[in-house]
Amino acid sequence: MENLNRWRKTRVLFSLLCLPPLLSQAQNPIISSQFTADPTARVFNEKIYLYPSHDIQAPKGQRQDWFCMADYHVFSSDNLVDWQDHGVIISQQDVPWGNPEAYSMWAPDCVYKNGKYYFFFPNAPKDGRGFGIGVATANSPAGPFTCEPQPIKGISGIDPCVLLDDDGSAYIYWGGMGIRGAKLKDNLLEVDGELKEFKFPERKDEAGNIIKMPAMKLAGDEMKGLPEGFKEGPFAFKHNGKYYLTFPWVRKENGTETLAYAMSDSPLGPWTFKGIIMAEHANGCWTNHHSIVNYKGQWYLFYHRNDYSPKFDKNRSVCIDKLSFNADGTIQEVKPTLRGVGISKATSPIQIDRYSSISGNATTDYVMAFMPQMGWQVTLQKGASVRYADVDFSGIKPVAVVRAQGNGTIAIRVNNKEIATMEVNAVRMSEEYTPTAKIATGANNIGDIEVVCTSGEVQIDWVRFLSENEEMPKAPQLSDYFDKTTTASATPDKDGFIRRWMLLEPISKKHMKEYSSNLNFTYQFMPQELGKEYYPGQFKKFPKDGQKVKVAASGQTLQWHALDSKRFNVKLFRFASGMKKQMYSVLFWATTIIDCDEEIKDVRLAAGSNGASMWWFNGENVLTLESDRRMVKDDGTSKRLTLHKGRNILRVAVANGPGMSDMCARFIDEKGNAITNYTIKTK
Repeated sequence: MENLNRWRKTRVLFSLLCLPPLLSQAQNPIISSQFTADPTARVFNEKIYLYPSHDIQAPKGQRQDWFCMADYHVFSSDNLVDWQDHGVIISQQDVPWGNPEAYSMWAPDCVYKNGKYYFFFPNAPKDGRGFGIGVATANSPAGPFTCEPQPIKGISGIDPCVLLDDDGSAYIYWGGMGIRGAKLKDNLLEVDGELKEFKFPERKDEAGNIIKMPAMKLAGDEMKGLPEGFKEGPFAFKHNGKYYLTFPWVRKENGTETLAYAMSDSPLGPWTFKGIIMAEHANGCWTNHHSIVNYKGQWYLFYHRNDYSPKFDKNRSVCIDKLSFNADGTIQEVKPTLRGVGISKATSPIQIDRYSSISGNATTDYVMAFMPQMGWQVTLQKGASVRYADVDFSGIKPVAVVRAQGNGTIAIRVNNKEIATMEVNAVRMSEEYTPTAKIATGANNIGDIEVVCTSGEVQIDWVRFLSENEEMPKAPQLSDYFDKTTTASATPDKDGFIRRWMLLEPISKKHMKEYSSNLNFTYQFMPQELGKEYYPGQFKKFPKDGQKVKVAASGQTLQWHALDSKRFNVKLFRFASGMKKQMYSVLFWATTIIDCDEEIKDVRLAAGSNGASMWWFNGENVLTLESDRRMVKDDGTSKRLTLHKGRNILRVAVANGPGMSDMCARFIDEKGNAITNYTIKTK
């Protein structure tokens, strides 16, 4: 207790120096590393695989007020909490028939049949007319995928969805000229049936002249029985012998999209409209798009909102909530939640602002209004409370940690029992540590956590508990995180992570106004700053330990240091503080040598960074992690690479604006297993 009290007297200092643990993603939105929309969730090999579209900032020459999508990532999870990004599976440059500069890779789908995974996606064709639906195939749900040379003949539209019926028959649905559907041949690459002539209705231009469009040969038919109003994004599935066709629908004039559905006894209708699955978003986000999947006996609705981009609803983020059916098969309306689904670990920060319930004078808002991707905080005034359900209290110490600011007191409760009280008196967010009473939880150590403001006003970012093996924090030293290299070579750790690096003292970027917000670290912005040469030979010569270089842009003379990281994640922020160098608004450079006894093909660089990063392998930029991030293992993965026999060079640049930064890297094989049969050198 004496040590704890001594710690609390200096908590503000140490809160600035100690990086909080990784965030759990058991709340909405589920993906914070990039903008994701139009989520199609599928169950393959007892995992959920998520195939969303990928919203990005529009490059110059593209509409700045419209959707912009250049590629597809796939994510997977076995607990709906921890989502692994498997990297880019298809980009617009990979599509033989597509326009490589259309930025129109909208909502996709993926199904498994004939021993292969079939990925369906829309794209604008090279001739510039309308949209086509392409197909790419793979032997794994995470790829690599290979595109078919031509789109599916007879389909002109967007947002494909494929239903595999119980007898193996396949049906495809798409948007455009209404919602249309057709049966596919067994190869899933062709429509089963004759194409039909479609005549566009006549319309007039602004001058009143009649515009006649040439007729087209189209597959399938428009789905009958659906309500009037704009519809797109169909998702079809089967449940208890009934077919469901669900779709975004604008039900009001000048309104925004709902999610609606119809039912049928046949996969292609006719359909009986049933109603709403989810109402219009309260914040006015114009679009919604979704999928519905049963995972381990529970149905889930995947959808999107613009939580991380409140002022621009063309940058969306995927959310999940539970879905239920009535006895007659109709769907109960889903109310979007902040809490989402899944079980959060008590030893990771519990984002209490993503609450299960709230009462009294309590509100939520962004931690930094100019940086929405930093997330939210909750403000509690006296008598107000916030509750977060489904927390796993396994393996904790009886010490609570709260990141808060304000002037007041709070009580922490678990399953309605008060376990601790805490004073908060800080002008900025800092970590408060306090002992707790023994925590009594329900089955499997699962319980609810509640925070109540008992006096004053307090803003809370997150709550967590120390783990059993976690020691009380202390002021960090360089030696806590790094050792000076003393051997000629090293090997990856047991999980394949590279711990030996040549680190350059941080390059100052404090005069660049763009770094006032990490949201400026976009795919367009990053190559201009992270990828440029700051001193001669930066990309061509491998540095020596102790070598000094002159950075003309900042006027700095900086030194290289050969170090072994004591952790899988290389603490760049600690490196800077240990060297007594600038820690904020800086650019870190690191490089290492990967020495192989033999050639190793079809590997991927799996990396993570807290802050944005760019990664080069043998001189080629192979991975970019954009925007503000909270580093996790395998935060992003590269395309397939070859580790050449002999010397390979890995380089990384990491941007740190107003926060902290670290990075990690390893190489993995086609199954996601770590590659370890190489050595690591710094000379």
